[in-house]
Amino acid sequence: MAILSVSNVTWIRNGRTILDDVSFEIREGEHWGLVGLNGSGKTSLLQIITGYQWPTRGRVSVLGRPYGRVDIREVRRNIGWVSYALLQRVEQDAGTDTALNVIASGAFSSIGLWERPTQAHWERARALARQFGIEHLANSSFHSLSQGEKQRVLISRALMAKPSLLILDEPCTALDVRAREELLTSLNAMAKAPDAPALLYVTHHIDEMIPAITHVLALDAGRVAACGDKKAVLTDDVLSRIFHVPVHTVWQGHRAFLTVLSPGAEAAERVIPAPSARQ
Repeated sequence: MAILSVSNVTWIRNGRTILDDVSFEIREGEHWGLVGLNGSGKTSLLQIITGYQWPTRGRVSVLGRPYGRVDIREVRRNIGWVSYALLQRVEQDAGTDTALNVIASGAFSSIGLWERPTQAHWERARALARQFGIEHLANSSFHSLSQGEKQRVLISRALMAKPSLLILDEPCTALDVRAREELLTSLNAMAKAPDAPALLYVTHHIDEMIPAITHVLALDAGRVAACGDKKAVLTDDVLSRIFHVPVHTVWQGHRAFLTVLSPGAEAAERVIPAPSARQ
């Protein structure tokens, strides 16, 4: 069954084509990466997938429910979305809440805990905190947490409602190498669980593509540059085209790392993080 189907989506804003005939499908059991430079259309595509923007042409459906024929609010209950914008909203409106309260608020899709969680809600919130290694921070205020800890809280919050699709929009932004690798390891373990939602991981750093990711959509200037199996997309040719610089791809432990090539020179310095999240 298709968790998400995007068919021939074009979005034109103020006479400018932001997305041009984009199509891909996430099926049950698949985890996808979405890669491209800043300005390639990644965020615009996410806004259309989540129903906050409407395409000029094309169709989007979640769990077989086509947008335009269903209540978009009902569809969004099947989607968990973690982004920098969400982080800012939680910091501003619920920063003094405890980490556990922020997680529990995901059951109601609210910023701040305004409804009374059931015992089952609290049990799930604690289980998610335990899964992401932040159970000891349950009573700490969100404001007091590190960036990596905040991201773990927000991902746990997104999982509270048991979504069918989990969208992570550059979750490693502002994390140091250790925090990033710890988060990627946790995400890889989560994605391998039999009850895990389909994952759409958005980044312009291909080394963040955890082993559990099975497929990749590569965007360049709003168009699909490549789409399909992870190893078929994360190639020297495709990545050189979308990043507009010659690169060489090295695979280690089911993760890809880039070597940037200078014209007429050998490979430049390779940037490789601590080797975890590999299995």
